[in-house]
Amino acid sequence: MRRLLPIMLISLMVLSCAPVLRYDLMKRGIFDVRLSDIKKTPELHRRKLFILGGIIVKTTATKEGALIEASYVPVDSRGYLKNISASNGRFLALYKDFLDPLIFRQNREITIAGVFRGTRLGKIDEMDYSYPFFEIEELYLWEEMRDYYRRYPYPPSYYPYWRYSPWWYDPWGYDPWWRY
Repeated sequence: MRRLLPIMLISLMVLSCAPVLRYDLMKRGIFDVRLSDIKKTPELHRRKLFILGGIIVKTTATKEGALIEASYVPVDSRGYLKNISASNGRFLALYKDFLDPLIFRQNREITIAGVFRGTRLGKIDEMDYSYPFFEIEELYLWEEMRDYYRRYPYPPSYYPYWRYSPWWYDPWGYDPWWRY
């Protein structure tokens, strides 16, 4: 048992730093690029592998496969999303197989390893937009985050302190005892 514990701890530390995509793709892929740079000089970037993060806008099943339109989010060297609040443009990514639009729905986060194939014209509402177009080698769909803090913004108050609260409104939905 004494020998097993250090082995388990070391393996846990090593596995906790694992990339989200295959190691060989992460090693070959380009991380630190802006979509605006790709759109300015598409011929320079054609047939290169990029590691991109995104927030899905729409997934469409086509004859070619599943076409994902996503808002670009930069990733770090392990494929984890960084700085989700900044909008840096949109891209299209084609997955050669079927992806269920119910699972890959709007506002889900993804990380892809994709080969840049060129640009495609499309529309965002009524505006014409030139999308960088990628063919997906590997795709990672992030688990949905649950929003616990919206319902419970503060830790629950415990007896007897909540009874002596000067506030008439209890944010957890419990009425004070003197209202009854």
